[in-house]
Amino acid sequence: MRTLSRRTLIRLATAASAMTAPWARAGELHGIDSMTLLAPPQPMAAFAFRAADGTEHRLGEFAGRGVLLNLWATWCAPCVAEMPALDALAARLAGATAPIAVLPVAMDRGGATAVRAFYDSHRLGHLPVWLDSEAEALTAFKLSGIPTTFLLDAKGLVRARWEGPVDWSAADVPEQLPRLLT
Repeated sequence: MRTLSRRTLIRLATAASAMTAPWARAGELHGIDSMTLLAPPQPMAAFAFRAADGTEHRLGEFAGRGVLLNLWATWCAPCVAEMPALDALAARLAGATAPIAVLPVAMDRGGATAVRAFYDSHRLGHLPVWLDSEAEALTAFKLSGIPTTFLLDAKGLVRARWEGPVDWSAADVPEQLPRLLT
């Protein structure tokens, strides 16, 4: 295992300290209406993340689709509370006619092994493993904490942002998300 840089350690400490935010109570999920709408939609900061096999990817690869980008970590209690709901949403969107890709990007030093173990222990079977082990997203997106989720339209513009854990499993979420993209 490699040693983390001072910059990375500061990013991780910042994320961990943000867990004292008012929305950071474990188990407390907020409704989809807790979002911040961006009007006009804003371009997304450049961001590279890795697949479980180590290959680098960028958000531009999802052009033409809506993207629900969720930034989280296995050690973050609010993230742990949110992930089953995100998994349920991913399952519901899998066959949707208005495709929205669910991208949970984990900021874990343990990499794919830690994320897979987390998915297995929480019985999450519909989420892919995406990684930001160096926590680049913290500075790229000016995050105040995690979980933070962005909804991007087919052009890659940010339409909405959620800070804190969201109940993605609510019955009306699959119908509301496409509406937010128009």
